[in-house]
Amino acid sequence: MDVTRTRALRGPNLWSRHMAIEAVVTCTETERAIGKMAGFEDRLRALFPAIGVLHPEGGDSDISLAHVLQTAALALQAQAGCPVTFARTTATTDPGVYQVVVEYSEEAVGRKAFEDAQQLIQAALGNGSFDADKAVADLRELDEDERLGPSTGSIVEAAVARGIPYRRLTRGSLVQFGWGSKQRRIQAAEVDSTSAVAESIGQDKDLTKRLLHAAGVPVPLGKPVEAVEEAWEVAQKVGLPVVVKPQDGNQGKGVTVNITDRAQLEEAYKNAAEYGTVMVERFLPGHDFRLLVVGDQLVAAARREPPQVLGDGQHTVRELVDVVNQDPRRGEGHATSLTKIRLDDIAVARLAAQNLTPDSVPAKGQRVILRNNANLSTGGTATDVTDDVHPEVAARAIAAAQMVGLHICGVDMVAETVLRPLEEQGGGFVEVNAAPGLRMHLAPSYGKPRNVGAAMVDKLFAHGDDGRIPTVAVTGTNGKTTTARLIAHLFTAQGLRVGMTNTDGVYVNGRQIDSGDCSGPKSARNVLLHPEVDAAVFETARGGILREGLGFDRCQVAVVTNIGAGDHLGLNYITTVEDLAVLKRVIVQNVATTGYAVLNAADPIVAAMAPACPGKIIFFASDRHHPVMATHRAQGHRTVYVDGDSIVASEGSWRETIHLRDVPITRNGKIGFQVENVMAAVAAAWGVDMPWQTIRRGLSGFVNDSDNAPGRFNIMDYRGATVIADYGHNPDAMRALVQAVDALPAKRRSVVISGAGDRRDEDIREQTVILGAAFDDVILYQDAAQRGRADGEVMALLREGLAGAPRTTHVEEIRGEFIAIDAALARLQPGDLCLVLVDQVEEALAHLAQRCADAGPAA
Repeated sequence: MDVTRTRALRGPNLWSRHMAIEAVVTCTETERAIGKMAGFEDRLRALFPAIGVLHPEGGDSDISLAHVLQTAALALQAQAGCPVTFARTTATTDPGVYQVVVEYSEEAVGRKAFEDAQQLIQAALGNGSFDADKAVADLRELDEDERLGPSTGSIVEAAVARGIPYRRLTRGSLVQFGWGSKQRRIQAAEVDSTSAVAESIGQDKDLTKRLLHAAGVPVPLGKPVEAVEEAWEVAQKVGLPVVVKPQDGNQGKGVTVNITDRAQLEEAYKNAAEYGTVMVERFLPGHDFRLLVVGDQLVAAARREPPQVLGDGQHTVRELVDVVNQDPRRGEGHATSLTKIRLDDIAVARLAAQNLTPDSVPAKGQRVILRNNANLSTGGTATDVTDDVHPEVAARAIAAAQMVGLHICGVDMVAETVLRPLEEQGGGFVEVNAAPGLRMHLAPSYGKPRNVGAAMVDKLFAHGDDGRIPTVAVTGTNGKTTTARLIAHLFTAQGLRVGMTNTDGVYVNGRQIDSGDCSGPKSARNVLLHPEVDAAVFETARGGILREGLGFDRCQVAVVTNIGAGDHLGLNYITTVEDLAVLKRVIVQNVATTGYAVLNAADPIVAAMAPACPGKIIFFASDRHHPVMATHRAQGHRTVYVDGDSIVASEGSWRETIHLRDVPITRNGKIGFQVENVMAAVAAAWGVDMPWQTIRRGLSGFVNDSDNAPGRFNIMDYRGATVIADYGHNPDAMRALVQAVDALPAKRRSVVISGAGDRRDEDIREQTVILGAAFDDVILYQDAAQRGRADGEVMALLREGLAGAPRTTHVEEIRGEFIAIDAALARLQPGDLCLVLVDQVEEALAHLAQRCADAGPAA
């Protein structure tokens, strides 16, 4: 078994909406049926009993090692606690070659599970060993390291429940919610609107206490100190017992409470000094409470207890701690709802204060405290008391958060109870936290869990706001770049800042920020990251979907212009037009339920995508009487079609008309494929509820030049001759170009063409078969990159296509694109027409523009 081309699909893809690992797996003839491999399944199950059902639906049909790999990789993740369910193995057109797809929740975990599954299979084949328990444990540990912690995870889950998209910006807890100009960001439980000044204040316990005191909020007396002597003086001044802690600390590190003598204070000072400036303050008797404030609301409260065990008269403290740590809710770090209790130096010191050691056997019912602070991160527990908080206590907590300037704030309070105002019981607030942990509220040890993540998302996004910007995805064989540019132009006419990706680059608010073929998911994600983007238009090519999936979870509008046979068939196991349609249908399958798929009704393969759309359909076609159009229109649904010299948008009895004379790109409707591009763009704009006045204004201002649509039927004048530059590179594009050129007057017609080496032989030949019937002169040139072809191989195929051309009288072969262009221009006479099919788009257009400028106007 040979595993190659392993890659991560990070968005909705050909196989599902799940993130997944995809690999190409080659099996020898004997590996295509495990039933013929003596003892293999028994050895496999002995090594990994939890692999589960191997045969489809529990039947007896035989499977390959590729299917075993799929099942094992999924089962390993499931045993490690990962929420994964989807896996699939598909045979390709090559005998013994399979595509294996396995869902993952964390990419690193999915990749490792895939590697472990291969090792398992090799061990079952007798090559090496495999320890299933260790593999699962390692995967579980890796998953805990990779996945979001409970606090950030709860906010993400709440956002997803509201349909708000999210993206992790780091392997840590920095997360973006929403897209473009509507995005918000959080770091753990801290929001982007919280200022660095407020956070700095919250970390300075002395300054916080002074500000709270100024706001009339009860706080314990105390101050920062610089030496043990000063600490003892402050302790005597405020009155024993006292608390010693770092001035800038978190998670209870370095905190010692209820200090009653100098020896205890000296030890506490030494402990706190490891974390910075030391602070001494009056010890407030009572329980430790955490009040969580979000905005101007108290959303949760918990009473925290320090880590402790209860003696039974039989077991040592160490043994009792081990028993408590067996609770499945307890783990290392912050990944679980509770943290394991540690018998470290601090715990030993706390035991000594109770005249105990780790090996002491406490009496039955004796409460043994293992730390002075009650933080969950040191093994403490929490009891929810949200419903018990007195309104005045809640009001004081909110005032404390607002005084510091924190939008999300954990207020620590010491008091006997939350049922009465602080002044009545001598309680007070001891500190505030800018990035509070949420575990105690999400999964308290006792009491009711609180969905605090939802409260934080509600603080970030108003009711009904999902953080999304209008997003349009465009795919197809031909016309997608022009259609995408036209839709972006319409958004700009609406006054929106547009992010656009296509095969020419990435554009934000009219400025190009990246160049090259940017029609993949990485470019789309970069646009959605940009804070100046109000609307996004993505040209979505087949390669990016195959390589990584979509760069977004769903779009408001998906446009499919057409599906043609010349679009890279034969690559990556996409061998037929039907295969290609299934791939490009991915954007239709991921339309929002409130959105639209814009489909070419005249293309039966495109029209057949309609049932896959979760939203509604807008069909477009020049012929309004086409059966698909007529049926859709009769049902009262949206259609866009041509009626005489106008484009008409229709829904039920309602009509909107746009005259083609007002759409320069169509040349009064003479350029048929541009009319189709305009219909698709109009339908897309309609799908995002753009005003019709804006659509008209945008269409009238879109000029098909090398700035707005480089390489898309750009028309120039050269000494009275018409020169057309286009990036068409497949048979369907050639047919559309010939039809458009036929609509333009010309004395003599010539074409300059090369061929892309990554097309099938028949597609390269067919291009010149089509052109040879429409042009008098043909100049062939060789591309700068042959894309895997031998030197001269593409030229030979193009010549074969011209054999017997009914119209062509002159054929010339030239090496070099620019030399070929110059040769064609030199032959032009006033009234002639020359179609130049460019390869290096930007450079060729600049070359043509310079030649036309040098030639000057026609004599």
